[in-house]
Amino acid sequence: MPASKAASVPLSKPLNRRSREHVVTDMGSHEGSSLPRRSWLGIVGAALLVASGAIHLDLYLTGYRTIPTIGPLFLLQVIAAFALAVAIPVTGSWVAAAAGAGFAISTLGGYLLSLWVGLFGFTEVRTTAGIVAGIIDVAAFATLTLAAAPGLPSALNLGRRLLPAVAGASAVALALLFAAVATPKTQPVATGPDVLKARDIGGVNLLTDARGLTLYWFAPDSSSKSVCYGSCAAYWPPVIGIPTAGPGVTGTVGTIARTDGTRQATYDGHPLYTYIGDSAPGTASGNNINLNGGLWHDMPVTG
Repeated sequence: MPASKAASVPLSKPLNRRSREHVVTDMGSHEGSSLPRRSWLGIVGAALLVASGAIHLDLYLTGYRTIPTIGPLFLLQVIAAFALAVAIPVTGSWVAAAAGAGFAISTLGGYLLSLWVGLFGFTEVRTTAGIVAGIIDVAAFATLTLAAAPGLPSALNLGRRLLPAVAGASAVALALLFAAVATPKTQPVATGPDVLKARDIGGVNLLTDARGLTLYWFAPDSSSKSVCYGSCAAYWPPVIGIPTAGPGVTGTVGTIARTDGTRQATYDGHPLYTYIGDSAPGTASGNNINLNGGLWHDMPVTG
């Protein structure tokens, strides 16, 4: 029998087809993928969110929790800040970073609105904590926007325009912040003799000033001394001047000396204040609020 020859089949393609695919896959584009798990920008942005959340948590615990609507919103804001701060470095997702950037700039926007026009009946005043939190929010916005950039759709074609755009937006945000805190609202106070009146507010006979605004007393005060100065006096403008008792006001009216030499009106031994949250006569939104170091109460008319 003739010797059999081994059949040979020419190979036009490599046997290991997956090897070429593997190379192509490794060297291909990663647009739309998650950020590196240990992105330094994400970590820094998360730390800034923690700092902002800590400031708002302190404000919440030291008084804002007693303010209607504002208190729950502050708590929600704190929870969201810490949740995003955890999600960003743990997931490494550009979506989480983008959400953090949006949260930071919206938090700043809420603060600016509360300074300019008030939110839910509450008007914010310029404080060191508020200014620091605002600056941190701007820094968090810029950092997290850059952290999210690699995952943004390529159709946006940001390229080299991203950094100038982020810098410009951050500069505008800082300018708005500094403009807001540099021109705080001037809160009205009594500057001369004032007639104290009795007015029914919510079924209670309360003491008001001549404009009909509810008057309050501060628990930490004494009969001869006010401890409400600085940002406290911005929230709770003292009634300045020598008052007189109007119809129905039978308690003891007097004054005490403030540290700036002015005279503050008192009633039954309590220094008197108005509240910036009362935008019109007939409201008493400052009653039983724990803010600026102590409890505030409206002043019932005795007699």
